[in-house]
Amino acid sequence: MKYFLSLGSNLGNRRANLTLALFLLREKGLKIVRASSIYRTEPVDLPDQPWFYNQVLEIDTAYNPLALLNLVKSVEQKMKRVPTVDKGPRRIDIDILLAGKTVVQTRRLMIPHPRMERRNFVLVPLREIAPHVVHPLLHERIEDLAERTEDRAAIRRIGTRPAGKPSGRPAARYSRPKGTVHASGRIH
Repeated sequence: MKYFLSLGSNLGNRRANLTLALFLLREKGLKIVRASSIYRTEPVDLPDQPWFYNQVLEIDTAYNPLALLNLVKSVEQKMKRVPTVDKGPRRIDIDILLAGKTVVQTRRLMIPHPRMERRNFVLVPLREIAPHVVHPLLHERIEDLAERTEDRAAIRRIGTRPAGKPSGRPAARYSRPKGTVHASGRIH
């Protein structure tokens, strides 16, 4: 099954944390199909914390969604993620955004990831590698959701894809001198 994962880090060496997470996911047998660029993103729900580095991965695996959740949580544990306040600082956070056209609504797992359509830190890197993927509940393409999001949180591309295939879509539209862009590409 094809999945999209969101990786985020705002403690320690954030770039190294993303790289290690990618390595550990591969080590667990996940096939990384594509990886977005790395983005420096403004915290959204709890603004008084370090800015995040975020990245989205497209993976292919035979795991069902709950088994994949267990796998990504084991990677977080191996990287010594320590629970803090909700939405607070973390060395690594790995979320399952989408699982093909599958919808999962349990206490432990919700796919598509809640509020993903309202978050620049998800929409911008996801649009970079999968603009035509359709949100299974909203029935809209990622690029269309990104065009209309009202999220004003700053996001800046800081690195190219360290793994996976190139997206085939130019990422230059997401950068500008001050480095803040709207998910739609509009400067704000």
